[in-house]
Amino acid sequence: MKNFENKVVVITGAGSGIGRALALAFQKAGAKLALNDNNEIALLETVALAGGPQNIYHQAFDVAEKSAFYEFADKVIAHYGRVDLVINNAGVAIFKLTASEVSIADYEWIMGINLWGMMYGSLAFLPHLRKQKESAIVNISSIFGILGFPNQAAYCTTKFAIRGFTESLAIEERVLKTGVTVTSVHPGGIKTNIARHARYAGNDENAIKQVERLFVTTPEKAAKAIIAGIKRKKMRLIVGPDAKMLYFLTRLSPKFVAWYLIRFANQWK
Repeated sequence: MKNFENKVVVITGAGSGIGRALALAFQKAGAKLALNDNNEIALLETVALAGGPQNIYHQAFDVAEKSAFYEFADKVIAHYGRVDLVINNAGVAIFKLTASEVSIADYEWIMGINLWGMMYGSLAFLPHLRKQKESAIVNISSIFGILGFPNQAAYCTTKFAIRGFTESLAIEERVLKTGVTVTSVHPGGIKTNIARHARYAGNDENAIKQVERLFVTTPEKAAKAIIAGIKRKKMRLIVGPDAKMLYFLTRLSPKFVAWYLIRFANQWK
């Protein structure tokens, strides 16, 4: 997909961060937008920045709600008559808890948004995407979908699952020759509010700033890389210098990466 002029682009989690940056980039490229975020105020801010509510279909809802997501898909098709690109970007995090410290309720909460939200978005729009000669699904995983990270077992679980679902779907669509390109995106540290909005982050400003120091890539640069990956029909896309370094080291020496992560975890006790 080289040209986005008049293409219908769906983006979840568009109220801030990568989602907002993508919305603005696609608006500049001439796309027609259908935007979602659970935070209605943040969503309306993005809509205003991207051309105003008269030009953009938008709906605030929790992507973990299956019925709400499928209703959104129906309304997007009713509004625009088609869909060309779906970007499942909405996601949440849990702040610095080990696998055993995370409650089952919290596992269910993060799986509902990060994993099921992505699956609902992919599956609800897939039949409509297959009607186009060329279309795409882009699911935002993480470098934590490539390697397991200490104190992020719940988040990693969702991001590994996103990669597994997405790459399986990518192969299936190629086998079926549907014309749907499917991309799994793995950003490193992006300068967003995900740490501040993480469950249990609380008011621990020092800990939050420690995490945010690891965020090296702006949302705008991430959006630019994702759009370039869509154009090149990439199946797996690594975004950011930190992600690329960890990806390379994981493939080169898993033992070294494990040693490095143990040292990292010990410094954060």
